[in-house]
Amino acid sequence: MTGEFNGAAGSGLTVGELFRTRAEVQSADTAIEYQGRQTSYGELLDRVARVTAMLAASGLRRGDRVALLSRNRPEYVEIELAAANLGVITACLNWRLSPRELAYCVELVSPKLVIVEPDLAGNLATSADGLWQTLEIGPQYEHLLQQQDARQAPIVAEPEDGLVILYTSGTTGLPKGAVISHRAMIARSLVFSSELCIAPRDSFVAWAPMFHMASTDHSLSTLLRGGTVVMIDGFQTEPLMAAIERHHIGWLVLIPGMVEALSAGMKAQATKAKGVRVCGAMADLVPPHAIAEVTELLQAPYLNSFGSTETGLPPATRALIAPGHVPERLSKQQSAFCQIKLVDPSDQEVAPGMPGELAMRGATLFSGYWQAHDTNAHDFRGGWFHMGDVFRRNTDGSLDFVDRVKYMIKSGGENVYPAEIERVLMSDSRITEVAVVRAKDHKWGEVPVAFISRREDSITEADLLDLCRRDLAPYKRPRQFNFIDFSEFPRSTSGKVQRHELEARLAGTTTAGTSS
Repeated sequence: MTGEFNGAAGSGLTVGELFRTRAEVQSADTAIEYQGRQTSYGELLDRVARVTAMLAASGLRRGDRVALLSRNRPEYVEIELAAANLGVITACLNWRLSPRELAYCVELVSPKLVIVEPDLAGNLATSADGLWQTLEIGPQYEHLLQQQDARQAPIVAEPEDGLVILYTSGTTGLPKGAVISHRAMIARSLVFSSELCIAPRDSFVAWAPMFHMASTDHSLSTLLRGGTVVMIDGFQTEPLMAAIERHHIGWLVLIPGMVEALSAGMKAQATKAKGVRVCGAMADLVPPHAIAEVTELLQAPYLNSFGSTETGLPPATRALIAPGHVPERLSKQQSAFCQIKLVDPSDQEVAPGMPGELAMRGATLFSGYWQAHDTNAHDFRGGWFHMGDVFRRNTDGSLDFVDRVKYMIKSGGENVYPAEIERVLMSDSRITEVAVVRAKDHKWGEVPVAFISRREDSITEADLLDLCRRDLAPYKRPRQFNFIDFSEFPRSTSGKVQRHELEARLAGTTTAGTSS
């Protein structure tokens, strides 16, 4: 054998290249189903080519950002795929945020173009200094699309280029933009298929918002494999049940707050699943009896998962809860294709049975937070990504979740950090102290509850609700306001408010001692 081996020939794959290859092979198969309309792989490839040309004509080049504010619809996927061809990063904006929060997310990524669904445009501030253009999905978008050449242009993206930016709540109260590369998305697709036993043609129902990793990750992964993406604009029982009856589904995403509603709908309509390989997510936040009921109805195991936007489904997403089983413990199983270790505050590995923060390495990891050098240096210290979640490894190798290093509330699949809510409430000068804690909730898993001390009684719960409606997305707003005296806040020796003491007060109990 002669000649020089060129390893780069097998290492340069991008999402755009893999989609183009799959679409050419399966051009007649259905790629997207939306509101009764089916789009074939060939048709989607044509539209992606036109959107690619349109973005290029708008001046977008490799490394630029396009911000996307839209509900679930086919255009979402074609914009992500078109941007991927150019090496442009799609910043997936959360349309549930307040105008103030959205403005911060847009300004963080400095996009050249903002693409918006018409009825969401009012929530979006215009660029006063003309730094970005705005394009509305609808007639304007379609007109520009039809003017473009549908020829397949060269793909200029590289594997480590950013593909999407997905926003996560920051512990300081400000969102962080997690950059997911082409490399990470392709690795996630492979891990999903392996760990969840997803078949090449399995369908995926994208009902969760596309600004979430669940829908964006799995929609793109499904299109790279050759399956059908069924797009639904949010949790709607009837369309979701229809999809369950008509499609072989690889992973049916279920999150706290909708599991029991789906079960009730399926029982009322006598819905029969055509085939679901695995359902669910975040088992810790779903009542055990609800897990048993929905898995029995779907005849599919429930995914006892632990991952994040930053990691994808790893690091601990191998455990499944059998159909009809009421789980008594929710120990996790480490996923393949990643390394994890549990460390103490000095980043030394802890002994089995001892609690430690979970640190991970693997190809599915994100590239870091956008424009957050100090945070990235801290979270990726030592070459490992530190998740901020404490686990304990059992003698059988399984992992038990202990707590979060940094206090966070998981409400219906959304990450809610108390600091963000506290900052909004403390903006009123009549308030002297605020502490937001988590409370168990039958529907959403956890919800925020606020303890407040005030300088004067003139500020009422109605005033606080108005304040939260103005500056916070609905899922972040406290479900309850408890007015207490400043001296009643339980504190450590260093003066920090002890949130767990307040949680205990909500539950009608007390806890002993304080810590620093």
